[in-house]
Amino acid sequence: MSVVIIGGHDRMVCQYKKICKEYNCKPKIFTKMSARMSSQIGTPDLIILFTNTVSHKMVHCAVAEAQKSNVDIVRCHTSSGTALQGILGKLA
Repeated sequence: MSVVIIGGHDRMVCQYKKICKEYNCKPKIFTKMSARMSSQIGTPDLIILFTNTVSHKMVHCAVAEAQKSNVDIVRCHTSSGTALQGILGKLA
């Protein structure tokens, strides 16, 4: 299962990857807006938005790409490892 995580903290990227590996997910993580983010998202199985630590511009970009590819979006206010485990535990 491929997962795109948008938002979160830079220092948590390694933990996000480790948690995704535990649930047999292949992650792409965007903690900051990049110039080519819309083309880098691709067509994942799931997009996770950590809404507390993400800009509105990143949210609009992610939602637009999800609608193009018909991808599910999960929004979570906190960007903790426990929150990510809860999301992947329910869906993976």
